[in-house]
Formats: sequence, structure tokens, C-alpha cells
Amino acid sequence: MPDDRAADWERPSPWGQHIGMQLTDWQADHARVEITLAAFTRNRHGAPHGGVHATLLDTAMGFAGCYTGDPDRRQMCLTLNLSVNYLSRPQGQRLIAEARKTGGGESTFFAEGRVLDETGAVIASGTGVFRYRK
Repeated sequence: MPDDRAADWERPSPWGQHIGMQLTDWQADHARVEITLAAFTRNRHGAPHGGVHATLLDTAMGFAGCYTGDPDRRQMCLTLNLSVNYLSRPQGQRLIAEARKTGGGESTFFAEGRVLDETGAVIASGTGVFRYRK
């Protein structure tokens, strides 16, 4: 059973803090991170920079494979491969990345995710391969 406070176990990395990323849901094989768009997150066309999508997907997918259920037993991982598909521009001001672990073994895992805006429009999707850190 997921712990409702699980998203509070981890504080954002310095990069995540800088861009305002929040871990809003975290449980076995699933994670969600969110960000409110700001001027510095946009490219010269006014759309969110592609690196924002990639950051959200990378972070959510990594967390999806690293849930332990115990804040004192942290599991970390390294990204081995990240693939991002940019699908459309957001209509809203908030991006939400949801990810799930799809498989793996003792040392690596696979995950997939998508980025939506608060209207529910799918903005990007991605897949990743991650290695557990010992």
C-alpha cells in the first residue's frame, strides 16, 4: 500500500528546485512530477524548452523505478538511455509528468512516461533505461 507522504521523502535536486519541480505522487512503479512554467523555462518561440520536457520525463521515470516504501532506504539510479517525443505545445501553464516502471531486473529497469498540461493535453512522451546505483 502506498504511503500518502511518500512524495515528501525526497526533496528536489538543486536543478529541480531552480526550475520549481515538485514530486507530487510516488509509489511502487509510479511517479508524478509537476512544474509551473516560468519565463526562463521557455524557448525563443515562447514554448517550454525541450529540456524541460526531458527533465520532467527523466525525473519521473527514474523515481518510478526507485520507490522502496521506506524513507530510510533510498534507492538511486542513473539514466542509461532517454528518448523523448515532442508532440504538441501546452495550452496551460503547468506541466505534469507521469511515469511508470515497465520492467527490468536486478541492476536495470525500464520506464515510460508522458507529459501533460493541466488541460489534459499530451505534450510529450518518452521511454528510458536506468541502472540502479548500489
